[in-house]
Amino acid sequence: MASDGQVVVKFGNILAKHCLDQRCSTELLRAAEHTQSVSSQLGIVARVKAVTGESKASSELLLSNVQNLIRAVQHVLRAAEAACVKGLGQASADPEEKEVAAFCQQWRKNLTQHRAKEALNSDRDELGLRKTRGGKAEPTLMSLVQEQPPRSRSIPKHPNPRKGHTVMDRHL
Repeated sequence: MASDGQVVVKFGNILAKHCLDQRCSTELLRAAEHTQSVSSQLGIVARVKAVTGESKASSELLLSNVQNLIRAVQHVLRAAEAACVKGLGQASADPEEKEVAAFCQQWRKNLTQHRAKEALNSDRDELGLRKTRGGKAEPTLMSLVQEQPPRSRSIPKHPNPRKGHTVMDRHL
């Protein structure tokens, strides 16, 4: 999980680099930096636990760190959504950057289609506001990540992706 956190950090840094809105870019960098710290801490705790053996305290500490990493990753993805909505600049020739841009464009396309369907839907009140019941939730980056099938064969066993592997080759 710690190495997957590093992948999310790389994803966030690439998006922040191309985000057209300075506030969104700053928030995304801050979220990625926090995720980097939590991911590194989780890696350390996991290695220490592996050496020291099984204890209730170490298991609780490990679980707490995993939960912190999940929250940090969610923060990165929410900040990434905001960056995608605000707009992204042109990706460079780097294949990873192109892959991240394509992933974000797919999510934004899904969001636009969802919103268009919702606008045509008759589940609006007399003021044109969405009713609270019914209706499908808007797509999120988290849901798009969860929909991708795991690619266990291409996941490196160490935190640094091998040459030839890209950010999106890995799945949380």
